[in-house]
Order: sequence, then structure tokens, then C-alpha cells
Amino acid sequence: MRRIPSAAEQAEGWRAPGQDAGWLNPVRERFLLSLLVRKELRVRYRGSALGMLWSYVKPAVQFIVFYIALGLFLELSKGTPAYAVYLFSGIVVINLFGEVLGNATRSISGNAPLVSKIYLPSELFPWSSLVVALVHFLPQLLVLVVGALIFGWLPSPTALVAFALGMVILVVFTMGLGMIAAALNAAFRDVENFVDLIVMVATWLSPVLYRISMVEEVIGGTIWWWLYQLNPLTIVVELFHVAFWRYAGPVVERVPEDPTLMSPYEPFGLWWAGLLTSVLVFVVGAIVFERSKRRFAQEL
Repeated sequence: MRRIPSAAEQAEGWRAPGQDAGWLNPVRERFLLSLLVRKELRVRYRGSALGMLWSYVKPAVQFIVFYIALGLFLELSKGTPAYAVYLFSGIVVINLFGEVLGNATRSISGNAPLVSKIYLPSELFPWSSLVVALVHFLPQLLVLVVGALIFGWLPSPTALVAFALGMVILVVFTMGLGMIAAALNAAFRDVENFVDLIVMVATWLSPVLYRISMVEEVIGGTIWWWLYQLNPLTIVVELFHVAFWRYAGPVVERVPEDPTLMSPYEPFGLWWAGLLTSVLVFVVGAIVFERSKRRFAQEL
């Protein structure tokens, strides 16, 4: 017979085995979360000579390739002032999105021995992937800030608000997708390959490498233009452009005297739509993950 905890035990937070706090587990089990983060970092850089320096090397090589191919060969830098800042501010968004989503997708299947043999709140695994990705994101953010400063960027209240909004939308949206993908990947390993395709396509379906005005010239006024603008990644990338690129020197074009995030004709004016979409995706992801987690041990 299952033992029912007394009122005193319930008041002290006593829980029967197998019961947890659901999506609040990462908050209540912070120590376990920190242990998983350390494990992920230790495993990732085991036997590596460069270690955390790869957080600088990979985005640097990625930036150089895109800048040469698109900025110089296709001459996109000629029509985009401070193109280096514009390009890298989008690259850091896509890199964070790709690492969080990819690692979260594999977080359950990649920790099969822990999931199937001992009890740990399953939510800790995708959330540890997020923390690890943020650790790798900080060096890239530092490089972006230094690069923007070289081009004459100065922080402002609007820039700080745009950056904060972009981070919130990106983290909430990506974690929602990550929890859905992690739950599905525990049963169907094809999901992680599908996620890799999503990350690749996302680089080109958001204004990372090109100006968004180029998209408007082609599909402006159509339903596809509105769908493009409502893409949360488009909104986040444009918020990062507001934060780091639009103030990178006086040569950046189309900078209003009193810039505002509420401009109705700019994609970053739809930040509220991106926030609502990300919260909806997160709620769906939390529900799907919660209903699937009790089958993880059997599916693995």
C-alpha cells in the first residue's frame, strides 16, 4: 500500500519517490542541474587541447566564411554599413538557437543510462543543455560587443531593452521546441536529423546573412511577408540588430532620430508577437514533455 505523507512531511517538502515539481524542477533541483552542466562540459572537452577556446574558434571561422562569400564576393557589404556587426549579431542568435535545440533534442537519448537506471527529474536534461549553450554564448557575445564598439556603438536604453527582449524570446521559444523534440526523439531517433535540417534552414529563413529589406522587395505585401516577419527568429535577429548594429556609427542607414521598438513597419516592432508565440510554444513543449517523460525509460 502506498504511504501517504503526513501534513508535517508535506509542509517540509517531502515527496513520494517518482513525484517531482514538473517544469519547476530546474529551479527546485539547482544542485543536480549544476552537476549535469559540469558533466556536459567535462565530457564535451575531454581530451581537447583548446577546450573552451572552441567557443571563439567556431564562430570566428563561421563569420569569416560568410563575410568573404557574401560580404565580399556577393558584395552585400557595399549595401550594408557596418556589415561585419550586422552579420555577427545574427550569427550569435542562430548559433545559440542551434546549440540549444540540438543539445536539448539529444539530451534524453544521450543520457539513456541515467534516465533508465536512476531517478532524476527529466526536465533537468534539456535545461542543462540550455545552460551549457549559454556558457558558450557568452564568449561570442563578448566578441560582438567589442566589434560593435570598434564601429562606434554605444549602449543605450533602447539597445539594452532590445537585447533583453531578444534573449527572452529566443530562450523561451527554443526551450519549448527543445522539450518537444527531446520527448519525440526518445521514441523516434529520426527527430534529431530533422532538427539538424531545421537549424540549417533557419540560418537562411531569418535576416542573418542579408538585409530584411531585400526580402520585402521580393515578397512584400503578400502573406509570405507577414509569415516571415512573424517568425520568432526573424524578430530576435532584428532585435539584436537594434541592440548592436543600428547604433554602430553614424553611417548606418534608416536610423530614426528617436528609434522605438513599436515601429509598425519594422519586424522588430512585432516583438510582442514573438513573445506571445514563444510562450505558447514553451507551454506546449512543457505539456508534451510532462506527458511523455514517464515512458522515457521504456522507450530508451
